Amino acid sequence: MLNATELGELAGRLWAAERERVPIGPLVRDYPGLSVADAYAIQLHNIRRRSAGVVGHKVGLSSKAMQEMMGVGEPDYGHLLADMRLFEDLVVDASRYCFPRVEIEVAFLLGDDLPGEGCTEDDVLAATEALAPSIELIDSRIIDWKISLPDTIADNASSAGFVVGPGRVPPKDIDPRGIAAVLRRGGEVVAAGRSDAVLGNPVTAVAWLARKVARFGVRLRAGHLIMPGACARAVDVHPGDEFRAEFSGLGEVRLTFAAPADSVHRGPRAKQVEQVKQVEQAKQAERSEQTERSGHAEQAGRADRSERVGNEGEGDG
Repeated sequence: MLNATELGELAGRLWAAERERVPIGPLVRDYPGLSVADAYAIQLHNIRRRSAGVVGHKVGLSSKAMQEMMGVGEPDYGHLLADMRLFEDLVVDASRYCFPRVEIEVAFLLGDDLPGEGCTEDDVLAATEALAPSIELIDSRIIDWKISLPDTIADNASSAGFVVGPGRVPPKDIDPRGIAAVLRRGGEVVAAGRSDAVLGNPVTAVAWLARKVARFGVRLRAGHLIMPGACARAVDVHPGDEFRAEFSGLGEVRLTFAAPADSVHRGPRAKQVEQVKQVEQAKQAERSEQTERSGHAEQAGRADRSERVGNEGEGDG
Protein backbone atom coordinates (compact mmCIF):
# COMPACT_ATOMS: atom_id res chain seq x y z
CA MET A 1 0.00 0.00 0.00
CA LEU A 2 1.43 3.36 -1.01
CA ASN A 3 1.41 6.24 1.44
CA ALA A 4 -0.66 9.40 0.99
CA THR A 5 2.26 11.39 -0.45
CA GLU A 6 2.98 8.75 -3.09
CA LEU A 7 -0.71 8.43 -4.01
CA GLY A 8 -1.01 12.20 -4.35
CA GLU A 9 2.10 12.36 -6.53
CA LEU A 10 0.75 9.72 -8.93
CA ALA A 11 -2.66 11.40 -9.01
CA GLY A 12 -0.88 14.63 -9.91
CA ARG A 13 0.83 12.97 -12.85
CA LEU A 14 -2.48 11.80 -14.30
CA TRP A 15 -4.14 15.15 -13.57
CA ALA A 16 -1.44 17.04 -15.48
CA ALA A 17 -1.46 14.52 -18.34
CA GLU A 18 -5.20 14.98 -18.85
CA ARG A 19 -5.13 18.77 -18.51
CA GLU A 20 -2.11 19.25 -20.78
CA ARG A 21 -3.02 16.34 -23.06
CA VAL A 22 0.50 14.99 -22.87
CA PRO A 23 0.58 11.30 -21.86
CA ILE A 24 2.90 9.83 -19.25
CA GLY A 25 4.66 6.53 -18.74
CA PRO A 26 2.96 3.65 -16.90
CA LEU A 27 2.58 4.28 -13.17
CA VAL A 28 3.60 0.70 -12.38
CA ARG A 29 6.98 1.31 -13.99
CA ASP A 30 8.02 3.58 -11.12
CA TYR A 31 5.80 1.90 -8.51
CA PRO A 32 5.76 -1.85 -9.28
CA GLY A 33 3.87 -2.49 -6.05
CA LEU A 34 0.91 -0.30 -7.05
CA SER A 35 -2.18 -2.26 -6.00
CA VAL A 36 -5.79 -2.17 -7.18
CA ALA A 37 -6.75 -0.49 -3.89
CA ASP A 38 -4.05 2.15 -4.46
CA ALA A 39 -5.33 2.70 -7.99
CA TYR A 40 -8.93 3.31 -6.87
CA ALA A 41 -7.61 5.75 -4.25
CA ILE A 42 -5.79 7.66 -7.00
CA GLN A 43 -8.92 7.68 -9.16
CA LEU A 44 -11.05 9.05 -6.31
CA HIS A 45 -8.40 11.66 -5.48
CA ASN A 46 -8.71 13.17 -8.95
CA ILE A 47 -12.50 12.83 -9.13
CA ARG A 48 -12.77 14.90 -5.95
CA ARG A 49 -10.58 17.60 -7.48
CA ARG A 50 -13.00 18.16 -10.35
CA SER A 51 -15.83 20.66 -10.08
CA ALA A 52 -18.28 18.73 -12.29
CA GLY A 53 -20.76 16.48 -10.54
CA VAL A 54 -20.95 12.71 -10.84
CA VAL A 55 -23.78 11.70 -13.22
CA GLY A 56 -23.05 7.99 -13.40
CA HIS A 57 -20.47 5.25 -13.62
CA LYS A 58 -18.89 3.02 -16.24
CA VAL A 59 -17.78 -0.60 -16.13
CA GLY A 60 -14.57 -1.59 -17.89
CA LEU A 61 -12.94 -4.93 -18.66
CA SER A 62 -16.40 -6.46 -18.89
CA SER A 63 -15.57 -9.10 -21.48
CA LYS A 64 -13.90 -12.40 -20.64
CA ALA A 65 -11.32 -11.79 -23.39
CA MET A 66 -10.23 -8.47 -21.86
CA GLN A 67 -10.13 -9.95 -18.36
CA GLU A 68 -7.94 -12.81 -19.54
CA MET A 69 -5.65 -10.40 -21.38
CA MET A 70 -5.24 -8.28 -18.22
CA GLY A 71 -5.00 -11.33 -15.95
CA VAL A 72 -7.96 -10.37 -13.76
CA GLY A 73 -11.14 -12.11 -12.64
CA GLU A 74 -13.53 -9.17 -12.48
CA PRO A 75 -14.22 -5.84 -14.23
CA ASP A 76 -13.14 -2.40 -13.08
CA TYR A 77 -15.08 0.86 -12.92
CA GLY A 78 -14.79 4.61 -13.34
CA HIS A 79 -16.87 7.75 -12.87
CA LEU A 80 -18.94 9.67 -15.42
CA LEU A 81 -18.99 13.41 -14.77
CA ALA A 82 -21.27 16.11 -16.12
CA ASP A 83 -18.46 17.75 -18.11
CA MET A 84 -17.78 14.45 -19.90
CA ARG A 85 -21.18 14.49 -21.59
CA LEU A 86 -20.99 14.85 -25.39
CA PHE A 87 -23.77 15.65 -27.84
CA GLU A 88 -24.82 14.31 -31.22
CA ASP A 89 -25.19 17.78 -32.74
CA LEU A 90 -21.86 19.18 -31.52
CA VAL A 91 -18.55 18.14 -33.06
CA VAL A 92 -15.78 17.01 -30.73
CA ASP A 93 -12.18 18.21 -30.99
CA ALA A 94 -10.03 15.08 -31.07
CA SER A 95 -6.98 17.09 -30.02
CA ARG A 96 -8.55 17.45 -26.55
CA TYR A 97 -7.53 13.84 -25.91
CA CYS A 98 -4.34 11.80 -25.88
CA PHE A 99 -5.24 8.51 -27.62
CA PRO A 100 -9.03 8.57 -28.09
CA ARG A 101 -11.10 5.52 -29.00
CA VAL A 102 -14.85 4.86 -29.13
CA GLU A 103 -16.92 1.90 -27.92
CA ILE A 104 -20.59 1.04 -28.43
CA GLU A 105 -22.62 0.29 -25.31
CA VAL A 106 -26.19 -0.23 -24.12
CA ALA A 107 -26.66 2.48 -21.48
CA PHE A 108 -28.85 2.00 -18.38
CA LEU A 109 -30.83 4.99 -17.11
CA LEU A 110 -31.81 4.45 -13.47
CA GLY A 111 -35.27 5.47 -12.31
CA ASP A 112 -34.67 4.37 -8.71
CA ASP A 113 -31.70 3.92 -6.40
CA LEU A 114 -30.00 0.55 -6.47
CA PRO A 115 -29.14 -1.35 -3.30
CA GLY A 116 -25.45 -1.78 -2.59
CA GLU A 117 -24.22 -5.05 -1.10
CA GLY A 118 -26.46 -7.86 -2.25
CA CYS A 119 -27.71 -6.07 -5.39
CA THR A 120 -29.15 -8.62 -7.82
CA GLU A 121 -30.01 -8.62 -11.50
CA ASP A 122 -33.69 -8.42 -10.56
CA ASP A 123 -32.92 -5.28 -8.55
CA VAL A 124 -31.25 -3.74 -11.62
CA LEU A 125 -34.17 -4.53 -13.91
CA ALA A 126 -36.66 -3.12 -11.39
CA ALA A 127 -34.69 0.11 -10.93
CA THR A 128 -33.87 0.72 -14.60
CA GLU A 129 -36.16 3.24 -16.25
CA ALA A 130 -34.86 2.63 -19.76
CA LEU A 131 -32.08 1.27 -21.93
CA ALA A 132 -30.54 3.62 -24.49
CA PRO A 133 -28.02 3.55 -27.35
CA SER A 134 -24.68 5.09 -26.43
CA ILE A 135 -21.08 5.59 -27.45
CA GLU A 136 -18.35 5.88 -24.86
CA LEU A 137 -15.25 7.90 -25.66
CA ILE A 138 -12.30 6.29 -23.93
CA ASP A 139 -8.79 7.68 -23.66
CA SER A 140 -5.56 6.72 -21.97
CA ARG A 141 -3.34 9.25 -20.30
CA ILE A 142 -0.73 6.46 -20.30
CA ILE A 143 1.36 6.59 -23.44
CA ASP A 144 0.28 4.32 -26.32
CA TRP A 145 -2.27 2.49 -24.13
CA LYS A 146 0.55 0.52 -22.50
CA ILE A 147 -1.51 -0.09 -19.38
CA SER A 148 -1.70 -2.57 -16.57
CA LEU A 149 -4.83 -3.00 -14.44
CA PRO A 150 -3.70 -0.47 -11.77
CA ASP A 151 -2.81 2.03 -14.53
CA THR A 152 -6.26 2.02 -16.12
CA ILE A 153 -8.12 2.05 -12.78
CA ALA A 154 -6.10 5.03 -11.56
CA ASP A 155 -6.86 6.73 -14.89
CA ASN A 156 -10.64 6.64 -14.19
CA ALA A 157 -10.94 3.33 -16.05
CA SER A 158 -9.73 5.16 -19.18
CA SER A 159 -13.01 7.06 -19.45
CA ALA A 160 -13.16 10.42 -21.21
CA GLY A 161 -16.70 11.08 -22.50
CA PHE A 162 -20.05 9.68 -23.53
CA VAL A 163 -23.00 10.42 -25.77
CA VAL A 164 -26.49 8.93 -25.46
CA GLY A 165 -28.95 8.66 -28.33
CA PRO A 166 -32.63 9.64 -28.09
CA GLY A 167 -34.02 6.09 -27.93
CA ARG A 168 -35.50 4.96 -24.60
CA VAL A 169 -36.82 1.42 -24.13
CA PRO A 170 -37.92 -0.05 -20.77
CA PRO A 171 -36.08 -3.31 -20.02
CA LYS A 172 -39.42 -5.19 -19.87
CA ASP A 173 -39.87 -4.44 -23.58
CA ILE A 174 -36.52 -5.78 -24.79
CA ASP A 175 -34.07 -8.56 -23.93
CA PRO A 176 -30.96 -6.77 -22.61
CA ARG A 177 -28.85 -9.79 -23.61
CA GLY A 178 -29.82 -9.88 -27.29
CA ILE A 179 -29.24 -6.35 -28.59
CA ALA A 180 -27.14 -6.34 -31.76
CA ALA A 181 -24.89 -3.32 -32.25
CA VAL A 182 -23.01 -2.04 -35.29
CA LEU A 183 -20.55 0.88 -35.41
CA ARG A 184 -19.91 2.68 -38.68
CA ARG A 185 -17.22 5.21 -39.51
CA GLY A 186 -18.69 7.07 -42.45
CA GLY A 187 -20.31 4.23 -44.39
CA GLU A 188 -17.84 1.53 -43.31
CA VAL A 189 -18.62 -0.99 -40.57
CA VAL A 190 -15.68 -0.87 -38.15
CA ALA A 191 -17.08 -2.87 -35.22
CA ALA A 192 -20.05 -5.11 -34.48
CA GLY A 193 -21.23 -7.21 -31.56
CA ARG A 194 -24.03 -7.95 -29.14
CA SER A 195 -24.92 -6.83 -25.68
CA ASP A 196 -24.24 -10.30 -24.25
CA ALA A 197 -20.52 -9.68 -24.86
CA VAL A 198 -20.75 -7.89 -21.50
CA LEU A 199 -20.40 -10.70 -18.92
CA GLY A 200 -23.07 -12.62 -20.83
CA ASN A 201 -25.63 -10.01 -19.78
CA PRO A 202 -25.09 -6.26 -19.21
CA VAL A 203 -27.55 -6.43 -16.31
CA THR A 204 -24.97 -8.62 -14.56
CA ALA A 205 -22.36 -5.88 -14.99
CA VAL A 206 -24.63 -3.23 -13.45
CA ALA A 207 -25.38 -5.46 -10.45
CA TRP A 208 -21.64 -6.10 -10.00
CA LEU A 209 -21.00 -2.35 -10.13
CA ALA A 210 -23.62 -1.62 -7.45
CA ARG A 211 -22.02 -4.16 -5.12
CA LYS A 212 -18.48 -2.97 -5.89
CA VAL A 213 -19.01 0.74 -5.29
CA ALA A 214 -20.88 -0.03 -2.06
CA ARG A 215 -17.51 -1.06 -0.60
CA PHE A 216 -16.43 2.56 -1.00
CA GLY A 217 -19.62 3.93 0.53
CA VAL A 218 -21.13 4.82 -2.86
CA ARG A 219 -24.65 4.10 -4.15
CA LEU A 220 -25.97 4.12 -7.71
CA ARG A 221 -28.78 6.67 -7.59
CA ALA A 222 -31.95 7.46 -9.53
CA GLY A 223 -31.08 9.62 -12.52
CA HIS A 224 -27.62 8.10 -12.90
CA LEU A 225 -26.37 6.79 -16.22
CA ILE A 226 -24.59 3.43 -16.15
CA MET A 227 -22.35 2.30 -19.01
CA PRO A 228 -21.98 -1.48 -18.43
CA GLY A 229 -19.28 -2.26 -20.97
CA ALA A 230 -18.64 -2.51 -24.69
CA CYS A 231 -20.53 -4.71 -27.12
CA ALA A 232 -17.54 -4.83 -29.47
CA ARG A 233 -13.89 -3.84 -29.77
CA ALA A 234 -12.76 -0.25 -29.32
CA VAL A 235 -12.02 1.79 -32.45
CA ASP A 236 -9.33 4.45 -32.76
CA VAL A 237 -10.51 8.02 -33.35
CA HIS A 238 -9.02 10.36 -35.96
CA PRO A 239 -9.85 14.00 -36.62
CA GLY A 240 -12.77 14.25 -39.02
CA ASP A 241 -14.26 10.84 -38.13
CA GLU A 242 -18.05 10.54 -38.17
CA PHE A 243 -19.39 7.59 -36.19
CA ARG A 244 -22.90 6.15 -36.19
CA ALA A 245 -23.87 3.28 -33.89
CA GLU A 246 -27.04 1.29 -34.54
CA PHE A 247 -28.66 -0.91 -31.88
CA SER A 248 -31.45 -3.38 -32.64
CA GLY A 249 -34.60 -2.30 -30.84
CA LEU A 250 -32.98 0.86 -29.39
CA GLY A 251 -32.19 3.07 -32.35
CA GLU A 252 -28.96 4.89 -33.12
CA VAL A 253 -26.51 7.44 -31.78
CA ARG A 254 -23.91 9.56 -33.55
CA LEU A 255 -20.60 11.13 -32.60
CA THR A 256 -18.60 13.41 -34.89
CA PHE A 257 -15.04 14.67 -34.53
CA ALA A 258 -13.83 17.94 -36.00
CA ALA A 259 -10.85 18.02 -38.32
CA PRO A 260 -8.56 20.65 -36.78
CA ALA A 261 -5.99 22.56 -38.81
CA ASP A 262 -2.72 20.69 -39.29
CA SER A 263 -0.96 23.34 -37.25
CA VAL A 264 -3.19 22.48 -34.27
CA HIS A 265 -3.12 18.72 -34.61
CA ARG A 266 0.58 18.41 -35.40
CA GLY A 267 1.86 21.37 -33.46
CA PRO A 268 3.38 21.71 -29.98
CA ARG A 269 1.30 18.95 -28.33
CA ALA A 270 2.29 16.38 -30.97
CA LYS A 271 5.93 17.32 -30.45
CA GLN A 272 5.54 16.91 -26.69
CA VAL A 273 3.98 13.48 -27.16
CA GLU A 274 6.86 12.47 -29.41
CA GLN A 275 9.34 13.69 -26.82
CA VAL A 276 7.59 11.64 -24.13
CA LYS A 277 7.78 8.57 -26.37
CA GLN A 278 11.49 9.13 -26.92
CA VAL A 279 12.08 9.43 -23.18
CA GLU A 280 10.08 6.23 -22.56
CA GLN A 281 12.04 4.40 -25.24
CA ALA A 282 15.32 5.60 -23.74
CA LYS A 283 14.25 4.43 -20.28
CA GLN A 284 13.21 1.06 -21.66
CA ALA A 285 16.55 0.71 -23.48
CA GLU A 286 18.38 1.62 -20.27
CA ARG A 287 16.41 -0.97 -18.27
CA SER A 288 17.14 -3.63 -20.91
CA GLU A 289 20.83 -2.74 -20.85
CA GLN A 290 20.92 -2.94 -17.05
CA THR A 291 19.20 -6.33 -17.16
CA GLU A 292 21.68 -7.53 -19.77
CA ARG A 293 24.66 -6.27 -17.73
CA SER A 294 23.28 -7.97 -14.63
CA GLY A 295 22.89 -11.18 -16.60
CA HIS A 296 26.44 -11.01 -17.92
CA ALA A 297 27.80 -10.27 -14.46
CA GLU A 298 25.89 -13.19 -12.99
CA GLN A 299 27.09 -15.48 -15.78
CA ALA A 300 30.70 -14.36 -15.26
CA GLY A 301 30.33 -14.95 -11.53
CA ARG A 302 29.01 -18.46 -12.10
CA ALA A 303 31.91 -19.20 -14.47
CA ASP A 304 34.42 -17.90 -11.93
CA ARG A 305 32.87 -19.99 -9.17
CA SER A 306 32.88 -23.05 -11.40
CA GLU A 307 36.57 -22.51 -12.22
CA ARG A 308 37.42 -22.23 -8.53
CA VAL A 309 35.48 -25.37 -7.73
CA GLY A 310 37.23 -27.15 -10.59
CA ASN A 311 40.64 -26.04 -9.37
CA GLU A 312 39.79 -27.13 -5.85
CA GLY A 313 38.69 -30.50 -7.22
CA GLU A 314 41.97 -30.93 -9.08
CA GLY A 315 43.94 -30.14 -5.93
CA ASP A 316 41.96 -32.61 -3.91
CA GLY A 317 42.79 -35.31 -6.44
